[in-house]
Amino acid sequence: MAPVSDRLVTVFGGSGFVGRNLVRSLAKRGFRVRVAVRRPDLAQYLMTAGAVGQIHGVQANLRYPASIAAAVEGAEAVVNLVGVMHERGANGFEAVQAFGPGAIGRAAKAAGVERFVHVSALGMHAGSGSLYAKTKLKGEEAARTAFEDAIIVRPSVMFGPDDDLFNRFGALARLSPVLPLVGGGEVKFQPVFVGDVAEVLARGAEGGLKPGANYELGGQEVQTLRQIFDYVLKTTNRRRLLVPMPYAVANVQATVFELARTLSLGLFTPPLTRDQVTLLRYDNIVSDEAKQQGLTLEGLGIQAATTEAVVPGYLWRFRKAGQFENKLA
Repeated sequence: MAPVSDRLVTVFGGSGFVGRNLVRSLAKRGFRVRVAVRRPDLAQYLMTAGAVGQIHGVQANLRYPASIAAAVEGAEAVVNLVGVMHERGANGFEAVQAFGPGAIGRAAKAAGVERFVHVSALGMHAGSGSLYAKTKLKGEEAARTAFEDAIIVRPSVMFGPDDDLFNRFGALARLSPVLPLVGGGEVKFQPVFVGDVAEVLARGAEGGLKPGANYELGGQEVQTLRQIFDYVLKTTNRRRLLVPMPYAVANVQATVFELARTLSLGLFTPPLTRDQVTLLRYDNIVSDEAKQQGLTLEGLGIQAATTEAVVPGYLWRFRKAGQFENKLA
């Protein structure tokens, strides 16, 4: 680990899945890290990722400019990781993903921050009917408008020990004898290891990425939804029936889930929403343009970790008898 320096990086949303990996990566580089979150008390566990006093949390809310300005004051670089998969109250897609990046970018510019790295998502299409996709694209535009040299990083779906991808499918396979393949399961993904994404973001914070560029991050393997389910079943030693589900049927099911959320006053989190069904109509893979321009993991000289090297190390817990299970359930 490098000695702690006076160089400060502010990470918005630093207590999340990507954030905790990024904070550790920045701390190893010797940066002081300011973790800007709505609930600093929930980010206290990050303090042990560095030396005493190297990492600290501050309260910041995207709806309050003063809190954003205080969070970026004195920072050399700012990284925005804030995003939501489900809308909850005031924390909707428009507020968090469309308005938020611009608000942070403006504050960073006013504070004289040298570098602003904004994390978006891969596979977002302007013609998509998904509000999630539309607000992600609006957020990119807002970030670039506010901070013209903003670096945009677009990762595919991410995996790691506490991910919401393989863990979710593993939990579903443990509970249900039937697994639905929305749209037939042919949509493509390029799962990328969260540690590799954190490495790219850390490089961006320290000045190792091209200003104003759009980076697309995907792993070594392109997999369909069906192939991902097959892999989960193989790794967890389970046999389950994979049933193709037309988009129309998936929309009906998602509508029921959303109604249940409304009736439960938000206590029930829907496993599938209509917006997510729309997202599943589009492939989530690195573009040829990004490959040609070298704006990928490979272009940065990073050998992407494979799912085979990482996922079995934490997915075994979904086997019937844990890590000692050797027979198909």
